[in-house]
Order: sequence, then structure tokens, then C-alpha cells
Amino acid sequence: MTSSTVDTQHVRVTTVVVADDLLTVGLSDGRTISVPLSWYPRLCHGSSDERAEWRLIGGGRGIHWSRLDEDISVENLIFGKPSAESQASLKRWLGNRASGQNNAVNPSGGSGGS
Repeated sequence: MTSSTVDTQHVRVTTVVVADDLLTVGLSDGRTISVPLSWYPRLCHGSSDERAEWRLIGGGRGIHWSRLDEDISVENLIFGKPSAESQASLKRWLGNRASGQNNAVNPSGGSGGS
């Protein structure tokens, strides 16, 4: 049996495009990965402005949307892994969002629950 490994340690994000129903990420090794936006419910619920406000994290090994409290790693994109956020967590986040509470940073200064 042959096993292969994928080197994700040296791959970095170079571009990010968030469309109405698709997240497209360009990678430093020349690949472009597109995944359904439905894989990331917080991005789905975000406005165009919120989706456009992203930054690279981990030296380009991930993408962070601070206003949506969402992080996506290159590794998860390469391996086709959607958000692992529980329905209970998403429901809390949506409730806080509807009530106007910003839960991007909790009172202790850490990240909110994704």
C-alpha cells in the first residue's frame, strides 16, 4: 500500500475572494481552491463588508475575519474540511448578532467561540 502526504507547512494564502456563494483562495504553490460558502456559516451570514474585511494569520497559513470571528486554515481548505462549529455555537453567535452584541472578542480578551 502506498501512502502519500501533503505538505501544508510551506503553503501560504496569496489571495482571498468571497463571492455570494463561493470562497476562492489562491495558494503560494499555484493552486486555487474554491469551496462552497455554505461550508462556513458565519461567512454566509456576514455582509459583503464583513466578508471583505479579512487578514492573513499564522504567516499566511490561515485567514481571519475579525468581525465574523471566523478562522480558516490552509490545511482545512486543502483537505476539504468545512467548519466544525457546532449548531449550538452557531445559534448563540446568531443570537448575539441579532441582539447587536459583538462576540468577536470575549470579556477575557480571547477569541469568541467558533
